[in-house]
Amino acid sequence: MKRLHVHVAVDDLDRSIGFYAALFGADPAIRHADYAKWMLDDPRVNFAISQRGAAGGVDHLGIQVESAEELADITARLKAAEQAVMPEAGAQCCYAQSDKTWAADPQGVKWESFITHGQITTYGRGPDFAGLGVAPAAESACCAPKAETAPAPRAAACCG
Repeated sequence: MKRLHVHVAVDDLDRSIGFYAALFGADPAIRHADYAKWMLDDPRVNFAISQRGAAGGVDHLGIQVESAEELADITARLKAAEQAVMPEAGAQCCYAQSDKTWAADPQGVKWESFITHGQITTYGRGPDFAGLGVAPAAESACCAPKAETAPAPRAAACCG
């Protein structure tokens, strides 16, 4: 069964934890000095927040899967959407060890599809979303690899 993932960059972690704990009616399942995560069943969501210097707001969305086959299926669907795709095996990010596939929708919203294999003691390294044609590493709260093989990203629909 898949689980929606939402990662929000926050300015004040403690205050945000208080808000989301009240909203969800539960304390975070995982908490670090710069990160907190809820694994909710109603709604079925992996909701994470972090205070790591990124601009506040939704950092990325994702789909957490439970098997390599589900991840391969989502990766194939992303490739069929003709957007840039960045696979990342053995990622160490957000205090977890995972296999991932990153993509961005036509508006530049980052999507992380992943299967988690276990927890680690460090947050991880900064991302490089250049291959997706979205925000540079310094503006993201999560971790991602450089693009391996991907079609050219589409131009952003933004006024300079």
